[in-house]
Amino acid sequence: MIGRPQLRIVAPAAASPEEAAAVVAALEQFMCDTAPAPAPPPRARSSAWARASRLEATGHAGDVPWGR
Repeated sequence: MIGRPQLRIVAPAAASPEEAAAVVAALEQFMCDTAPAPAPPPRARSSAWARASRLEATGHAGDVPWGR
């Protein structure tokens, strides 16, 4: 995970170091398993000429004014 928080147990000797490590590992695994999927990369913008050609080919050339 990019930019994941640093997890640590803050308790006055309530757990052994092994138990604390197991809890932190379980939390890290949970965070990885339930993290949202990364956003897809932005699509490359096509040229105005290609856009005009597609609009004309599909019969929508007059529906959209130039410059959009």
